[in-house]
Amino acid sequence: MNAPTPAAPRAAKSDMAQDVRHGVLLGAALLVLLMPPGAMAPRQGSLHAADTVSAAPARAATVPEFGNSEPSNDTRVLAHWIARTGDNAGMPFVLIDKRAARLYVFDAHARVQDTTPVLLGSAPGDDSVPGIGDRPIADVRPEERTTPAGRFVGRFGRTLTGEDVVWVDYDAAVSMHRVRPTLQPKEKRAERLESATIDDNRISYGCINVPAAFYDTHIRPVFSTLPAVVYVLPDHKSLQQVFGVG
Repeated sequence: MNAPTPAAPRAAKSDMAQDVRHGVLLGAALLVLLMPPGAMAPRQGSLHAADTVSAAPARAATVPEFGNSEPSNDTRVLAHWIARTGDNAGMPFVLIDKRAARLYVFDAHARVQDTTPVLLGSAPGDDSVPGIGDRPIADVRPEERTTPAGRFVGRFGRTLTGEDVVWVDYDAAVSMHRVRPTLQPKEKRAERLESATIDDNRISYGCINVPAAFYDTHIRPVFSTLPAVVYVLPDHKSLQQVFGVG
């Protein structure tokens, strides 16, 4: 008996596999002919379920409401940026326009509650001198009496004399408080607030002086329960430099 060549079994297996394939194809063809029309059509959404899910509607951009007030362009730009980005983190906020010597109180939804003139640091500038909060007020030179620009989380507190204030920059000893007309009568701070010009609103050592009635009606109620954000616009720098407004 001659031994089979190595190729013989492979040929037999190949022929068998070919027959099986032919049988499968023939059976599949018969199955297609016997099935009702449309039975082989893919089901909608079975392969691309994600395509059938409706996208969530985009949230409309929030815009600030100024009511009857007429803010400066920089004030308007910053308020729009705060409302659009949510930079106030859901808190009420105060916006102080130093060039216009005016303060705006907004609720958490960027709606103006009221506005008032304010008194500010006598020296124009956007930065506090390092360590100025640790120095006696008598040692603060005229050119150092600035109200710093920036974003601050204001907190309700009290001075050493027991007066309630809003600390804007505690380390620099900058606060927002009622105007004190009797402290330095010759400075006529109350009269400065009532004058039509803004040229005489620069008189403080850096603190923000607010009319007493306005403070009691709008500032104290906002800050006495929770912190709120205080935005102080710059004198010289751009909004982009101070706040990153794009």
